[in-house]
Amino acid sequence: MIDEIKKIATQNKKIVAIGEIGLDYHWNQDNKELQKTAFIKQIELANELQLPIVIHSRKAQEDTIQVLKQVKVAKKGIFHCCALKGDSIKQAIDLGFYLSFAGPITFKNSKNADEMISQTPNDRILIETDSPYLSPEPYRGTRNDPRNVKFMAEKIAQVKNIDIETIAEMTYENAEKIFNIK
Repeated sequence: MIDEIKKIATQNKKIVAIGEIGLDYHWNQDNKELQKTAFIKQIELANELQLPIVIHSRKAQEDTIQVLKQVKVAKKGIFHCCALKGDSIKQAIDLGFYLSFAGPITFKNSKNADEMISQTPNDRILIETDSPYLSPEPYRGTRNDPRNVKFMAEKIAQVKNIDIETIAEMTYENAEKIFNIK
C-alpha cells in the first residue's frame, strides 16, 4: 500500500501535501500509542516524498507537539482547523508550521479565537472551510462550502485590524508558499 501511495504521489503533480494526519483523542483514548505510531509513519512518508503535512489534532495538542519535536519534519506543514491554545500556538509556529483557521473562530462561544489569531504571524496564517463541516456564523449548523471562507477572512481582518483584501492576498500567498504552487 505504501509503495502504491509513493508511486501515485511522485507521478501526480496535483498532490501537494500528505494529510490530514495526526492525533484525535476526542472519541477514543485507548489507542494513543497506535495513533502516535501511525502519525510518525505518515510524517516519514511525507519526508520521503518531500511534501508538507496537514495536521489534524483534536484534544491531543500536547502529544501532537511532542511528536513534532521528536520527529524531524522536512517540509513542515499546517495545523488544519487550528484549535491550539496558549503556548502550543507559539510552539507550532516556532517549529515552522502554519495555522489554518475554519468556522469555529466565528462562533459566539469561541473562547480563544481572538488569542489564536492575534498570536499567529501574518506570514503563517491560512483560512479554510473544512467543508462540509463547521460552518461559520451566520450559517452554523448547516452544510459548509467554500463560499463561506469569507467569514473566516472577515473575522481575522477584524482581530488583526487589517482590511479583508489584505487578508485574502496574504492567505493566498501563504498557501502558495506552503504547497509550492503558482
